[in-house]
Amino acid sequence: MFSLEKVGRRLRGLYLKILRKLDSLKGTPREIANGFATGVAMSFTPFVGFHLLLSLAVARLAGQNGIAAALGTIAGNPWTFPLIWYITLHIGLFVLGADAPQLPVDFKALFTELFHTVIGLDFSAFLEDIWPVFYPMLIGSIPLYIVVWWSVSRMAWRVLLNNPAKNERDKDDTGAGM
Repeated sequence: MFSLEKVGRRLRGLYLKILRKLDSLKGTPREIANGFATGVAMSFTPFVGFHLLLSLAVARLAGQNGIAAALGTIAGNPWTFPLIWYITLHIGLFVLGADAPQLPVDFKALFTELFHTVIGLDFSAFLEDIWPVFYPMLIGSIPLYIVVWWSVSRMAWRVLLNNPAKNERDKDDTGAGM
């Protein structure tokens, strides 16, 4: 039977598990928090199947913690993707001042077709069938990425910063605590 209390306990357990993992990573609280934020924010882009690789690349280029970025991509999952896609599509349509494509959009069919057009290098099908939905989602993901990245980075940094054990361990690893 569905119980909000059970869902809450499971989410809290997941939150604590991720927090413990972040807490065990090497690096400064800022590097870890920014890496984690990059992974979470990347989950809000329409690049399904590439979130992990893109997060690792951005984290590497920005001097962030790559493992934290990989952990952050957990935010994008089968339960959250439909909501993320819906929000990014409508933000993109609003920003572009465009009319909504035939709604509701069948995202499962859209991303299945996207996979087949990319694998088959069928760019005409991509432009005709996928681009009218993918482009607004891409545009809509930009402001969402910025807001999510900033929010998650601040929250994760504060949590990691308030852990004296981690801060002392990191000082000892870098020699700054001597």
